Amino acid sequence: MNRSPKILVFDSGLGGLTVFRALAAQRPDADYVYAADDLGFPYGPKGEDEVTALVLAAMERLIADHAPDCVVIACNTASTLVLPHLRTGWPEMPFVGTVPAIKPAAEGSHSRLISVLATPGTVARDYTRDLIEKFAGHCEVTLVGSQKLAGLAEVYMQGESVADADIAAEITPCFVEHDGRRTDSVVLACTHYPLLLDSFKRLAPWPVRWIDPAPAIARRADHVLSERFPSHEIRDAAFDFVFTSGAAPAPRLLKTLDVLRRSIALAARPRASA
Repeated sequence: MNRSPKILVFDSGLGGLTVFRALAAQRPDADYVYAADDLGFPYGPKGEDEVTALVLAAMERLIADHAPDCVVIACNTASTLVLPHLRTGWPEMPFVGTVPAIKPAAEGSHSRLISVLATPGTVARDYTRDLIEKFAGHCEVTLVGSQKLAGLAEVYMQGESVADADIAAEITPCFVEHDGRRTDSVVLACTHYPLLLDSFKRLAPWPVRWIDPAPAIARRADHVLSERFPSHEIRDAAFDFVFTSGAAPAPRLLKTLDVLRRSIALAARPRASA
């Protein structure tokens, strides 16, 4: 096709912006719609049936309104619960999901002590434990279900300050010392968490690898699109941001989104002229 692909990026809130950033780096020729489900946020404390109903209802409206060529579910909770229902409901639509990056964390760990930092729901799900059994059987895995980090990331993205002590309290359980070994890899199993990565690195008691799934998600989306939409001339791509409630973004968030747009555009230009 000669036109650019349109990619819909969906998350419960603003965490999927970390995935959008990676997608835009991978496919700067695409047009994007970012949808934040403020009607449903946060998904973590909700039951599985409720989350499924919320995502399906939101997706029905979003696909009808925006006609994307690919949908990226930039949320671990929604991906583990709803992807099969989405693929049944829209069999012609490519859906790319998000799963905890346990495999690369385990493969790259020297101490064989890794932690999975996630929402309580993701920690509790059999899906996560199956990934650990399949890919990290040789490691000791600490599961940390954070009650507050997603909310703290939302506050941060709205331009408000977040206390170091609040962040430190949520990440401290990830750091384990055992038999002279230390945790050396932490899986960020919620797309909100990389929004606070600079703070994580600064507040960590020792350096670790923080495993962000966003680059792998972007590569998968590119693969899904590449046959119909080979990458072509890079231009100023369209980027629309919507809340599922229809609310307008607050001025501070608009400023943050504008900075993100400009940084992505600047990063793409050298590739365009190469």
